[in-house]
Amino acid sequence: MTTREWLFSRLKRLPGMRAVRFARLEYIARHGGHIDWQRVIEPDRSIWDGAREGATGPRVLIATGNAGHLGLAAMDSLLGVALTLRGAQVDYLVCDEVLPACQMAESQLYPDADRFARLGPKELCRYCFAPGRDAFEATGLTVHGYGAFLTPDDHAEADRLAAETPLAGIEQLTVDGAALGEHALAGALRFFARGDLENELCAEPVLRRYLRAAVLTFRAVSRLVTSGKYEIVVLHHGIYVPQGAAALAARRAGARIVAWNVAYRRHCFIFSHDDTYHHTLMSEPLDAWENLQLTPEQEASVVSYLNTRRTGAADWIWFHERPRFDVSYIQQEMGLDPARPAIGLLTNVVWDAQLHYPARAFPSMADWVFASIEAFARRPELQLVIRVHPAEIHGSPPSRQRLADIIAERYPKLPPNVFVVPPESPISTYALLDCCDAALIYGTKMGVELTSMGIPTIVAGEAWVRGKGITEDAQSPEHYHELLDALPYGRRLDDDTVSRARRYAYHFFFRRMLDLPFMEPTGAWPPYRPALSGLSALQPGATPGLDTICDGILERHPFIQGAC
Repeated sequence: MTTREWLFSRLKRLPGMRAVRFARLEYIARHGGHIDWQRVIEPDRSIWDGAREGATGPRVLIATGNAGHLGLAAMDSLLGVALTLRGAQVDYLVCDEVLPACQMAESQLYPDADRFARLGPKELCRYCFAPGRDAFEATGLTVHGYGAFLTPDDHAEADRLAAETPLAGIEQLTVDGAALGEHALAGALRFFARGDLENELCAEPVLRRYLRAAVLTFRAVSRLVTSGKYEIVVLHHGIYVPQGAAALAARRAGARIVAWNVAYRRHCFIFSHDDTYHHTLMSEPLDAWENLQLTPEQEASVVSYLNTRRTGAADWIWFHERPRFDVSYIQQEMGLDPARPAIGLLTNVVWDAQLHYPARAFPSMADWVFASIEAFARRPELQLVIRVHPAEIHGSPPSRQRLADIIAERYPKLPPNVFVVPPESPISTYALLDCCDAALIYGTKMGVELTSMGIPTIVAGEAWVRGKGITEDAQSPEHYHELLDALPYGRRLDDDTVSRARRYAYHFFFRRMLDLPFMEPTGAWPPYRPALSGLSALQPGATPGLDTICDGILERHPFIQGAC
């Protein structure tokens, strides 16, 4: 069957543009989207068969869940092979079309949310499960599905909790002490690409669908980890559904958790023990990095890399295609008065990683933005420039709740000294902050970069630079206003603070982000693909970043390059 014939046969099953999207995704998944493990393994067949048959090391479950996300599947299947080559006994877990909702589902794919609320992700399942299962099974390792570890009682419990839990109580719902409601809400927020579910007509049935999925995930993974006697469970992100619920289940069953995600630098990934990196990077001990003595070459490398962040030249995650750096253009475009100090406020995407954090000075990012606008309305001698995150429109999925709209609804007319840079603006965030006296941030990782550039930074949310001794950290709304009262600073950070900030930046970008040079960006879907002609790059000692990852998984060593 030709490509054209295959696509046409699928298009007849689904109406409109939705059919085109799903048919294209299914075609890619079935025709080269997954790693061809037979091809990779064949040159080293005897080595692989010997490793697989002789594995006696720790029992490891790689809980992919969303095998249709080709980037996740590539990394997870690769980890299974690399760990097996190091003696681990590895199995995979994928969703076998049993979950009523998952992270794969997004409002972009389901613009008719009512249809998703009624029918769930059936079209997604078609291109997710079978192609993913086949790709994983090509390694010769065991592949489990959720359905085999669920009972009728589990389905009845999930249905009952989803139907009977009061809407306002879902976020706080726990099952056997596991905070499943939090991950169900995070999943629904991600589906709608919003920071809240207000004014979404189908919000409640979609949220209840995610709650059912979280409960089923929790029960299936609890039973699998217990029966399989897995010591370690590896999964992507560690939040949302199913990964967040799977992490809670594995922990409850006594397994150790490893969560991973794509990092910013090209070819790099970030791994964390016990929890999502959103949490662990905030709680990481200071002695992991503060005593580093950077060589002149290392400091030059981090400064050089931070300069490339302005254009994304060394990254595979960036949000500006053609940024404008001209200061006069920025001032003219925004109507800024160069005679008055400007303070830059940098936002996050409102729906992203909506989890509980203990270190927030405000209940939400919007509350923080509103408080900042009110504070600067009383300070006409200063200018506040709110830079809305470009990922609102360039991220995946793009946000359906725009901060500029939230601000406009609250303030039809802004104070004359408050300016908003919309996400689509070509103004470079870096060039904008070069013009500012100081920066205000909530959760953006740009705090790492700003302080390394000497820009004083006040943190109001859960940013990773909080508590590192390089920022002013607000502990409450009252404290935040006290910090604002000290503005403008009229100076850059002192040399000792900049040096400390660069040590943390080096740790963050060069030690915590682990380099797998064979993971090549594609510029398409899947977003990256391993360039492997055999197993040599996956063998112990061949790739330092992979050795750090595997040693961390199997021996609980730190996921820090050069730490051991």
